[in-house]
Amino acid sequence: MPQLVRSERVVEVVAGVIRDARGRILLTRRTEGRDLAGLWEFPGGKRELGESPEAALRRELHEELGIDCEVGAALIDVPQAYPDKRLRLDVRELKHWRGSVRGREGQALAWVPPDKLARYAMPPADRPVVAALLQPDRYLVTPEPGADDAAWLSALERALAAGLRRIQLRAPATAPERWRALATAAVARCREARADVLINGDAELAASLGVGLHLRAAQLRLWTQRPLAQGLSMAASCHDADELHAAQALGCDFAVVGAVRATPSHPGVAGIGWDGFAALREAVSLPIYAIGGLAADDVAEARSHGAQGVAAIRGFWPAAPAA
Repeated sequence: MPQLVRSERVVEVVAGVIRDARGRILLTRRTEGRDLAGLWEFPGGKRELGESPEAALRRELHEELGIDCEVGAALIDVPQAYPDKRLRLDVRELKHWRGSVRGREGQALAWVPPDKLARYAMPPADRPVVAALLQPDRYLVTPEPGADDAAWLSALERALAAGLRRIQLRAPATAPERWRALATAAVARCREARADVLINGDAELAASLGVGLHLRAAQLRLWTQRPLAQGLSMAASCHDADELHAAQALGCDFAVVGAVRATPSHPGVAGIGWDGFAALREAVSLPIYAIGGLAADDVAEARSHGAQGVAAIRGFWPAAPAA
């Protein structure tokens, strides 16, 4: 498996999400003679010494595209390892921009509808940016259903009503026949809410229900090619760089990495922390959710370390309504 780059050279880069009146997003093509020539990227460039990210982005967009802009909120900050350097890509939304966009450095430009962004070949650091723009920032992992299936389904409905749009159905201690019936009912509710739903560990059940599959880390060694049709989400739980590389090679759409913090389910086991998460994040170009003692309030922190967002059981599973 490829190893993490050990270079201490870190290149700070800023990029902007520039939208036109039709909601299309601007990509620029890297010119010949540059690293990764021919690939499409979000426009921007390197920060100069002592320059703030906002000032750097305003300068770069003026120099490259001839526009003036007002920089808005942070979208994601992606650490990415390359053969000769470690890059950190700080991506910002633009509040406003003025001027006529043109490639002042001879670069090709493309205004792309958001749902077509994934079709463009991009450098590794830019690929998680597309996911951050288009995919959910929260990933609910369901708890065991306990003795009351109706109460479990009611809690799932409340989670969907609260806006959860990516769900992993997981209940490893539940009897297979009971779980098949419960998962079937859960999938129907997720589809009604237009949520992306994945079954944990059971490729046969996922295929029979026509939904995505979330692989356990140990299952990554079982297949040499993607065991799921394209168009259905496939993900994996990973704990180290080798597992992340295996998930990427298998064609997973995203991964889950942790535990970031200590959790009640693993008493006495320290989490990897955000620095540990970022070190794994830079090994691959997959979108990655952070997991382990996290909740919705941690999404911004997770994004600042390159995460797609946060995965959680307790953090997202609704409490039982008061009697």
